[in-house]
Amino acid sequence: MNVLLVEDDAQLAHVISRALFERGHVVKTVGTGARAEEIVHGGRIDVAVLDWVLPDLEGIEVLRHWRSAGESFPVILLTGKSETDAKVAALRAGADDYLTKPFDFEELLARLEALFRRVPADSPFKVGNAVLDPHARTIVAGGVTEHLTDREAALLVELARHHGEPLSREDLLATVWKGEPVNQNVVDIYVGYVRTKLKRLPAAGIGITSVRKVGFRLDVET
Repeated sequence: MNVLLVEDDAQLAHVISRALFERGHVVKTVGTGARAEEIVHGGRIDVAVLDWVLPDLEGIEVLRHWRSAGESFPVILLTGKSETDAKVAALRAGADDYLTKPFDFEELLARLEALFRRVPADSPFKVGNAVLDPHARTIVAGGVTEHLTDREAALLVELARHHGEPLSREDLLATVWKGEPVNQNVVDIYVGYVRTKLKRLPAAGIGITSVRKVGFRLDVET
């Protein structure tokens, strides 16, 4: 899972993120509501863990902003509030689940995994200012649609899921070409194809950067 963790308690955030990482998940951790609202535009989020009490905005307000902006990924709201009214408010604001502090990590993990199973693997998601639809094999930005081949779509999805992180050619061959016996140069060729299409979408706010001696990285304009 690609998990967004919004928690201003540094110690708790470290414990949760480390435990998720050790289970093989990718975790992005932020500590303010403003940063939480900003980071969702940068790449795929499968599920989010959102604390109610943050130093700048209440988590429930962040959640309302996400939903009003069209963000549909599942969200678990963490809080010390146990009153029924608080739970109702969280669910009506768009939360998919609710967990009261203190909680057991295994319960949090089980709830995250249950929410993740509900999300289709090929559901559309935002990256930069664009919407990438793996199923339709399209990327849309500024009212313009670019169509992708199966391989181009798979390559862009993989880079988007790890945006900001360089992926080696070996990584991309393993995930996009699934171990097919092809030369590593094929990765460079398809990166070129995708770059050409992204250049026709200047409003997308994304680009693919070559990382010397490593591979490629998807960058999102901020």
